[in-house]
Amino acid sequence: MKTKKNTETLDQFKEKHYGKVGTKKRDDLEEGYENFKIGALIHEARLEKGMTQEQLAEKVGTTKSYISKIENNIKEVRLSTLKKIIELGLGGNLELSIKL
Repeated sequence: MKTKKNTETLDQFKEKHYGKVGTKKRDDLEEGYENFKIGALIHEARLEKGMTQEQLAEKVGTTKSYISKIENNIKEVRLSTLKKIIELGLGGNLELSIKL
């Protein structure tokens, strides 16, 4: 449903340009967004802790370059590494859920 003249919701835009949920193009878009979101959340949490990428990398046992690539959606993070970043690096807890 259009909200204002010549405007559409995000879901309408995605369906129009990437197809319905379940199509390869749409699924690729959604997966890319999730990877982007993880990087953005790590970036935000790191800044809230007042840490540099180098400081976070040192705590986790990786490189500044790797942290930068995750935060900038250049590289996907492995689950084991994500757990280290959140728990060892940022002092948080990683919670996952599965929706069917």
